[in-house]
Amino acid sequence: MTIFLAILMVAALIIIAASPLTSVNKSAVAMFAGTLGWVLYICFGTDFVMQQHAADYTSFLSGTVADSVTVKEYISQNIFIKYVGKAAEIVLFLIATMTIVEILDNNGCFDFLPQWVKTRHSKRLLWSMAVMTLLLSMNLDNLTTTLTMILFMQKMLPNRKQRAVFGAVIVLSANIGGALTVIGAPNGLLLWNMGAVTPSHFSAWMALPCLAAWAVPTYLISRSLPERVDLERYSMPYRGDDTNLTVWQRIIMFFFAIGGLWFIPTFHNITRLSPFVGALCVLSLLWITNEAFNRNLSGSGQIVQRYAPKTQLYTMLQTMLFVMGIMLIMGILVESGAGLWVGEQCKDALGDVWILAVAPLMAGLSSLLLDSFATATTFFSLYNIQGVDELAQNGIYWIAIAYATAIGETILGIGSLSGLALFSTKTTTFKWYVCHFTPKVIVGALLGLAILIVEALYF
Repeated sequence: MTIFLAILMVAALIIIAASPLTSVNKSAVAMFAGTLGWVLYICFGTDFVMQQHAADYTSFLSGTVADSVTVKEYISQNIFIKYVGKAAEIVLFLIATMTIVEILDNNGCFDFLPQWVKTRHSKRLLWSMAVMTLLLSMNLDNLTTTLTMILFMQKMLPNRKQRAVFGAVIVLSANIGGALTVIGAPNGLLLWNMGAVTPSHFSAWMALPCLAAWAVPTYLISRSLPERVDLERYSMPYRGDDTNLTVWQRIIMFFFAIGGLWFIPTFHNITRLSPFVGALCVLSLLWITNEAFNRNLSGSGQIVQRYAPKTQLYTMLQTMLFVMGIMLIMGILVESGAGLWVGEQCKDALGDVWILAVAPLMAGLSSLLLDSFATATTFFSLYNIQGVDELAQNGIYWIAIAYATAIGETILGIGSLSGLALFSTKTTTFKWYVCHFTPKVIVGALLGLAILIVEALYF
């Protein structure tokens, strides 16, 4: 059954990787594989429990006779719920951050961003939008950041070829920015929730490799732009029907939300509560601020209920269900013993070469096609945070996998939701991206990898 479960989970990951070609919904595949895996697991529950949790199960029995009902209750209460809880922590964090973005967007808090980067100098404009995207994605989810910046870019640039260049850089900046912090992408958040990394150590180790992998492709692609670009006239949209915020009130709400998200690691260190609690706290305070700023419209009945586009809501829902399904798959790989067995065999056979080189390389290659979160969780499930130094808290293995998956998802673009969003908006084509941008991303990735190796050897 362990072998069968492993084959089932690997097959599910292959189908997920092929979803851009087959148009099969990867969230549905992840949910089906996760639920089916746990059904099969619980059918052979006694064998798995006695292999991995014998002492704890004996304590749970407290002298009572073990039977099929008892072992199922133990699995449900002590094993399965643990992975549901881990998935719920990430999903609730995503719900909080996405709602924060929606409140900011409804109040026009992003409308002033194009005013800050308005310049006809092509390289200056490109770098301004790249830096802005990088900073936003360090705090907000990559997909929302990408869609927001692409929308602004399309309003400002009429030239299709120039849009392709700017769109590719936006995807790169969003993915790299998300990898720089533990709250910027689900991969880092999962590592933090696992206790595998601490926020400050993670960002310190990822800073130089990620910035190199971001700056080099941005510089190389900027050389293809003309000296100056044509800009369409952009003015802040009229928001009088649903908000009465001034520009400064919008800026205050924007920095209040971003500052609150930056405070989440400190909140966690003080309270030891899950990071999603801090995110919900920021959301609630921002919500109250929104009500206070718009109290005149709310009281007079003038405020208009504005809804997010159905496609955006559908994408957000799919993202959350996908995270839940992948976390259930990770639980199967761990609790069946398949993942840990593979990890130990690879470590025993190749030693540090596997941990420092082969595993990150395989993770990077897998994330070219397979979603980076699915790739990262698969490699995270190979080990517990104990044993050798490279696998302890803040060990180089976790950092290397996080870096490899962040870069891998950007090389072809289809390994990340940000890249798929870029192609879905018709800003550019997959062929153009691969021919003109992929080689530049590879150059930056190799430079960042070299920096990471130097950090691992000398620090």
